[in-house]
Amino acid sequence: MDYATLKSLKPSEFEDAADGYQAVSNMADHARESVERRIAAKMQATLKGEAASAALTQLRNLGQNFHYIQVECGLASTALNAMASDFRAAKKKLDSAVADAHDQGFTVNADGSVSYPAGGEKDEDGKTPEGGNVSGIANASSKGPLTDAGDSSDTAKAIARQAANFDPNPNHARALEYANRIARAVQEAAEADELWAPKLRSLKADDDLTVSDDDWIDAKKDTGGVRTAAKNYLDAVKDRPKNGDPKLTAQWWKGLSKDQQEALIALDPAGLGKSDGLPAEVRDEANRTVLSEARAQYQRERDAIPPEPTKFRHLGPNTEAYTDEWLAWHHKYENRAKQLDKALAGMDNIEKRFERTGTKNLPEAYLIGFDPFANSDGRVIIANGNPDTADHTAVYVPGSKTDIRSINDELDKSETLWRESSSLRPNDSVSTITWFDYNAPRSVKPMIEHDVLPEAMFDDQAAEGAPRLRQFLDGNAAAHESATGEKGHSTLIGHSYGTTVIGDAAKVDPPYHGGQAHDPLPVDDVMTVASPGVQAKSPGDMGLDPKHFWAMASPDDSVPGWGKTAGLGEDRIVPSDPEFGANIMTTDTEGHSGYWDYKDNEASKSLTNQAGVIVGEYDEVGLKQEAHE
Repeated sequence: MDYATLKSLKPSEFEDAADGYQAVSNMADHARESVERRIAAKMQATLKGEAASAALTQLRNLGQNFHYIQVECGLASTALNAMASDFRAAKKKLDSAVADAHDQGFTVNADGSVSYPAGGEKDEDGKTPEGGNVSGIANASSKGPLTDAGDSSDTAKAIARQAANFDPNPNHARALEYANRIARAVQEAAEADELWAPKLRSLKADDDLTVSDDDWIDAKKDTGGVRTAAKNYLDAVKDRPKNGDPKLTAQWWKGLSKDQQEALIALDPAGLGKSDGLPAEVRDEANRTVLSEARAQYQRERDAIPPEPTKFRHLGPNTEAYTDEWLAWHHKYENRAKQLDKALAGMDNIEKRFERTGTKNLPEAYLIGFDPFANSDGRVIIANGNPDTADHTAVYVPGSKTDIRSINDELDKSETLWRESSSLRPNDSVSTITWFDYNAPRSVKPMIEHDVLPEAMFDDQAAEGAPRLRQFLDGNAAAHESATGEKGHSTLIGHSYGTTVIGDAAKVDPPYHGGQAHDPLPVDDVMTVASPGVQAKSPGDMGLDPKHFWAMASPDDSVPGWGKTAGLGEDRIVPSDPEFGANIMTTDTEGHSGYWDYKDNEASKSLTNQAGVIVGEYDEVGLKQEAHE
């Protein structure tokens, strides 16, 4: 990069190219949504058979192609905008230096040197000191007299300063100032060019129609490279709230320009994906990118682990010993292999939910939270329908033994709740969310998983996960209000130990909240299903209105009674006890997980009661006992 090139450079041309790439990215995003959420969903709902299955597979592959185009073109757009920003900053400095030089009557030459006129006091012969020409150096100090010497050593600078002090033409020193400002601007532009040229060249895809694991791994690498190079560009974006306050986060996002939002989506999908208060559509887009990249990375790592070798060798009759090969594999690979298998199985479950869109009118899925290695069991937060715009939103918290590998069972419960709630109020929009972001107890009975005392006896995991649930609920409320200007109707549902998490969340005020201690949960209704206890003996203890606290437990479900013994219910009182003071709903199902079952192809009363609360049809909810007045 030289003076003439920078002088003629038009950063707007790079920004125009960035707009073009962003338009392609947006088009690919819309195409992906059309393929996955409309075309494939309609086919899923109406067509069956091998041909339909094959067509759906091809459509999903096409959706992946569009997703990859969206991500890579978004990166290209952000890279070009960031590069243009760097060039614009350098060019602004150049133009300022040139303008100042011209104002002094100096001439800036085609090579960036500055010519200055004669000036100063006449000498003994009556001659005015002659003018001259100077070239700047980029690493010259901006303070004090500047030097045109090529040597930047301290000695050379000292000699040059002394020479400048004796120069009879004062224009020389001023010309040097402008020349060095020009040189520094050119150097900044050259450094930007050297930084961005390889980054832009790396943004290319394989010449085929298959988006492979290697492509997604490469996309993640590209993201890291562009994010590092775009530091100055991103520094100009006002930082999101440091304490994670969802309401401030929602306001922060709304205050960003479209270009800034798109840059952050391209460069920080993991950060946006877990930021409570952001729109569900933004978090879904970010988390789907994280999911695709993580799946590719973990699959490659799993494929690199060698197969498990023969475990035993026979030493004689009824005598075996571990083989040396298996022991070496066991110590080096087994634990990681199990972790990766669990993570990949969980990601399969998420993908299967995406594929179920359209089945029995199931709406699009929004991946609001995802991390296969968060907590000890992973993080999965998926919404059926957009919670930001729904008339009624329900957040469902699953119980013990839930992990990312078994999350499909919990997603099914949430989907069932969506269908039944939507059928009760077909003219209203409903969103049901599965929230799993805590370490669910792995054992509920003694001596299971080496636990002498079952983990579910204690409140530890609930207390640890409660602040995250509270923050999510605050974020869900903030995102809805930001999108609609209204609160909407919301219900919080817990099953089994999930109700204990709710109980602890009701007692938690996150640091950002700023309210009085134990501010009520930001929901309209709370519902407990088969609760072993909520660490409280009444809704009032949780800061909740008894008229909007609902509980159900089947007569043959032993968990509520077990919870009394375990101590999760304060004073051995659980929500389904009359003395707790909740609305106790009728049930017609059996067992600990039958509350979402159908009976004779009809929704059970247990299920329709839950749906009635979700959509605010309280008069339709069958009760054993009214809430205490």
